[in-house]
Amino acid sequence: MAKGKSDYFGLSYIVSLILAIIPFTAWILGIVVRMSEGKFVAGIIRIFLGWLIWIVDLIMMATKKSIWRLLDA
Repeated sequence: MAKGKSDYFGLSYIVSLILAIIPFTAWILGIVVRMSEGKFVAGIIRIFLGWLIWIVDLIMMATKKSIWRLLDA
C-alpha cells in the first residue's frame, strides 16, 4: 500500500497529533509545511486564519489521522 502525504515533515501520527494539539506549534508548523510544499497562498491563509484552521486540523487528525490540506493540488 502506497503511503500518501505525511503530516509535519513525515513524523509519525502520534507525534503529529501531539504537535497539532498545541496551538502555537500547529500554527507555526502549518505555515512552514505549506510554504515548504510551495503552497504560498495556503501558507498566507494559515497566517491569518490559523486559529480556525487549527480547530479543523484537530477534528481531521482525530477522525482521519491527517491534517487538513487547504488548497491541495
